Amino acid sequence: MNKVEFYKETGPREVFCGLTSIVWLHRRMPDAFFLVVGSRTCAHLIQSAAGVMIFAEPRFGTAILEEKDLAGLADAHEELDKVVNDLIARRPEIKTLFLVGSCPSEVIKLDLATVAEKLNKRFLGRVQFLNYSGSGIETTFTQGEDGALKALIPLMESTDEEKLLIVGTIANNVEDRFKKIFKSIGINNVESFPPRQSTDLPKIGTNTKVLLTQPYLSDTVRDLQHRGCEILYAPFPLGIEGSTKWLLAAAEAFKIPALKVHEVIAPLANRARQAMESHKKILKGKNLFLLPESQLEISLARFLHNECEMNLIEVGTPYLNKELMDEELNLLPENTKIVEGQHVENQLDRVRNSQPDLVVCGMGLANPLEAEGIHTKWSIEMVFSPIHGIDQAADLAGLFSRPLKRNQILTTKTLATHK
Repeated sequence: MNKVEFYKETGPREVFCGLTSIVWLHRRMPDAFFLVVGSRTCAHLIQSAAGVMIFAEPRFGTAILEEKDLAGLADAHEELDKVVNDLIARRPEIKTLFLVGSCPSEVIKLDLATVAEKLNKRFLGRVQFLNYSGSGIETTFTQGEDGALKALIPLMESTDEEKLLIVGTIANNVEDRFKKIFKSIGINNVESFPPRQSTDLPKIGTNTKVLLTQPYLSDTVRDLQHRGCEILYAPFPLGIEGSTKWLLAAAEAFKIPALKVHEVIAPLANRARQAMESHKKILKGKNLFLLPESQLEISLARFLHNECEMNLIEVGTPYLNKELMDEELNLLPENTKIVEGQHVENQLDRVRNSQPDLVVCGMGLANPLEAEGIHTKWSIEMVFSPIHGIDQAADLAGLFSRPLKRNQILTTKTLATHK
C-alpha cells in the first residue's frame, strides 16, 4: 500500500441521513414502497430531495410521528398499523414495503422489526414487509442503501450456479452497458442487486462472485459472505482506470485472459480519453478538497488526481472500510491526507486556510462556502448521476469542471463590465 496519511476526527457533523437513499432506491425498484416512520421534517427532506410533490403518488411516504407519539401518550404501533392498512388498500400494486426507521422512531425505541414480522403474517402472499434504519444519528446518507440491501438478503434463495453478481444501485443504462461488456469478454451469467423488481431477487451461493459498484455497502458485503459468496476486491468503476481494473478483477475470477478485456475496452477507453480532454484542461493543476459525506470521496480523489491531474489537499470520508478500499488506497499518490469522520468546524478552518480551487461537500456547506468565494460541488450529485463505467468518464469529469468553467465565465464578464 502507498504511504497515505490517515487521521480520525470526531465532533459536529454536516451530512444528510440515510433516508435520502430512498430517492434512488424507489426508482430502481418500482414495485417497492418505502414508508418512513418519522417526523414532518423527515417527510420534507425526502420530498425535497426527490423533487416530487406528494400528490404525484410517489413510491415513498411518511407515517408521521406526532408529539403525542414521542411523549408516549399514544400507541405508535397501532397508528402505524392503520397507516399500513390504508396504504395497501389504496396501492395494491405494492409488492414489497420497507418500513424505514428514522431518528425519532429510534429515540422512542419503536420496534419496526416486530411490526414487519406481524404484517408479513397478515399480508402473507400479497406483500412482503422489511425494515431497516435510515436514521442519521450515526450514519451518512448513502448507508441507507446498505440497510435496504441487507434487509433483502435473507429473502434470496440459494444456488450452486456460477455467476457474477453486480452489487450496488447504478443507472439502468449503465447496468445494461456493463452486462454487454461482460458478455463480450466471456462472462454471460451476470445479475444485479438490487434488481429492477424487488421480488425478482437473484439467487446466491458459494459460486457467486460479487463485484461492488459502490463503496458504502459494508453490511451487505458481510451478509453476502456469510451466505458463501466470494467478494472480488477491486477499485470502483469510476473513470477509465477504475473501470478497467474493475473489469479485470471479474475476468481474473472467471479465468479470462486480461488481453481479452483490453481488446474489448480499448475503443471505449480511447473515446473516453478524447472526450475528457476539454475537462482535463480546466481541472489540471487545480487544488481539490473533499469533505466527508457520500463515502465516494476516496474513489473520486483517485479519479480526479490520476486521470484529471488535480492536486489533493485533503480527502475526507465519513467511514473508512480499509478492506473494501484497499485497492483504491493503493492508487492514491504518496502522502495523501485521508481524514475519517468529521469535526465540521475544524475542517472548514482547514478549507479556508488552504483556499482550494474546488471543494466537494454537502449542500448545507456549499452555499456558505460559495458566499466566501470558495467554489463547490455537491457530493450528493454523484449518487444521482450515471457516473459509472468507462463511457461515463467524461461526464464524471464534467461534473467537476463545470463549476470552475462557470466561475471563469462569470469572472470574465465581471471584469468586462467594470472596464
